[in-house]
Amino acid sequence: MWGVVAAGPLAVGGVRPSVLVFCDVDETLIGCKSLLDFLLFHFTERYGASGARHSGAVVDALRAQQEAGASREEANRSFYRGWAGERAATVAASGRRWYTQRSRDPAFFRPYTRAALRAHRARGAVVALVSGSFPAVLDPIAAAVGAAHLLCARPEVRGGVLTGDLVGGPAIAEGKRRLVRELLSRYPDVDPEDCFAYGDHVSDLPMLTEVGHPVVVGDNAELVAGLPGAHRLGHKIPSRRY
Repeated sequence: MWGVVAAGPLAVGGVRPSVLVFCDVDETLIGCKSLLDFLLFHFTERYGASGARHSGAVVDALRAQQEAGASREEANRSFYRGWAGERAATVAASGRRWYTQRSRDPAFFRPYTRAALRAHRARGAVVALVSGSFPAVLDPIAAAVGAAHLLCARPEVRGGVLTGDLVGGPAIAEGKRRLVRELLSRYPDVDPEDCFAYGDHVSDLPMLTEVGHPVVVGDNAELVAGLPGAHRLGHKIPSRRY
């Protein structure tokens, strides 16, 4: 269905890669929260004022869940229930329009993160985007940065229509760890200690601790505390040779 996911290990220039690079998307690679931004974009574009009210109701429900102490995983599931009944092909086309419009803004991509991914790819690494967002939003971003794999939420589709459920669960926190481990298992010649991961929030910690070179993007205090000594991405790009 959706997503940049290869059936097996990829060869780069005819050579098996020795390094995988895992990168969170929202506020790590791009400057916005793609789920909420796309929610408003899609429903307003498609349904006008009633669509804007629907997206607002979804956001209000998420806020109420968070205030009641719900986990990010629970909130993520609730978000996707707001898409029930939408045709998958229509949502995918809307995602491409969303990307075309938003990416015109020079601030859409985080420049240091994008430059870091470009440098990794130039040295032969395979890039995987890891996100709680979904392929309608992420596919064009993955194509733009040359990501070979997309590890993300997978909305369930029946008869071409989104059901509001997820296949495989949310790609949040421990869900990201699971997806990273699954991809690493498909590259048995790659040592996780040689790999890199980029994240901006403490919920990225499970993913970041799966590799030997975690990189903190931004200044989230909990994440910095959980990764003492980790590289902080700002004005420098990790330059380790491999």
